[in-house]
Amino acid sequence: MSEVKLFRITGDLRKHGENLHFKKEIRALKKEDALAALYADMGSRHKARKFQIAIKTVEEVPETGERA
Repeated sequence: MSEVKLFRITGDLRKHGENLHFKKEIRALKKEDALAALYADMGSRHKARKFQIAIKTVEEVPETGERA
């Protein structure tokens, strides 16, 4: 069985000539699924297209430890 993991994704959203920094935590089975969920969420909430989202880091966060 696969285990659901928590991923912290940071990056910039480029809209209207501004770079808006974001940090988002998403639960997914693998990194690719987390990125797909991020693109869908940002597109839905902010009407952002994939080329407007610049991903800086994707890291797996241990769920038992404290989050920063």
